[in-house]
Amino acid sequence: MRLPALRAGSRKFTHGADPAPDACRSLMFAFIIRRVLQAILVMVIIAFIGFAVQHSIGDPVRDMVGERVSLAEREALREQLGLNDPVLVQFGRFCWKALHGDLGTSYFHKRPALDVIVSKAPATLELVFGATVIILLFCFPVGIYTAIRPRAWFSRLVMAASTIGVAVPVFLTAIVLIYVFGVELRWLPTYGRGVTVNVGGWDTGLLTADGLRHLILPSVSLSSIMLPLYIRLIRSEMMEVLETEYIKFAWAKGLSRWRVWLLHAFKNTLLPVITVFGVEIGILFAFTLLTETVFQWQGMGFMFLEAVERSDTALLVAYLVVVGVMFVVINTVVDICYGLVNPMVRIAGNP
Repeated sequence: MRLPALRAGSRKFTHGADPAPDACRSLMFAFIIRRVLQAILVMVIIAFIGFAVQHSIGDPVRDMVGERVSLAEREALREQLGLNDPVLVQFGRFCWKALHGDLGTSYFHKRPALDVIVSKAPATLELVFGATVIILLFCFPVGIYTAIRPRAWFSRLVMAASTIGVAVPVFLTAIVLIYVFGVELRWLPTYGRGVTVNVGGWDTGLLTADGLRHLILPSVSLSSIMLPLYIRLIRSEMMEVLETEYIKFAWAKGLSRWRVWLLHAFKNTLLPVITVFGVEIGILFAFTLLTETVFQWQGMGFMFLEAVERSDTALLVAYLVVVGVMFVVINTVVDICYGLVNPMVRIAGNP
């Protein structure tokens, strides 16, 4: 008679636990809403910084009409453009135009600043893509091996090289690569993007052999910023996981080495790696400034430096806003993905 009683109790307990999925969905929904609101707040701050830069550097009227226009005509133009309105009114107008894709007109290119950025974006995105591929191809196998065989000569060599790699600036790495592979060995080109093809309005070098050859050195140079960091991160996280009790239990069960290493240990090192990866991808866009300058890569970073030299304020502000929004969107998506993978994040973040 005890067995049915236990079963009844089990049914009662199961029935009482049914709301758990609804509670998890509610927590996840609140977590996503909170992250989206934070992203919107950061975007507003970025827009305010861009607005402040635009109105504190240079005079838009002077940049538009030059020095030969009379003061009366300049004042009339300022009134027409709304530059005499209160600051909050001007900031609201700036945000409204930004939401509709209007970030001003480039003084040098005589085109909408957003159009200039979009025309340069494919080069930068391909450079970041190439660096990301290199990072993913090398950091996981090398990081896992150095964690499994920490005393091997290859592991010691990798750790020494990664320590040096973290300290070496990206432009110095680029110069060394140019000298070795471009000047001495003459294996790879060191200037420009090479031959590109237009696919749906996108000028890409990924579909031509010459374009891929031009992409190698800039991508390797850019990846040198993050590759040592990820190798050390994966190594340290996996070595820590390998010392946990459930890994010892997996060894005691007689599981194969590769199953323990890849399925049990490596799987549990991915959560911190995912978080850092999302943040660092945004940082890669910032470091393209130096890489594109050294290799004369006609992307957004090279465009930004040209805008600084030409005092093209509208283009500078547009670049600041676009890159800031990209950084915020990437980090928000990574946070949400991290919350989906690890339930403890949304539970701990819930007030």
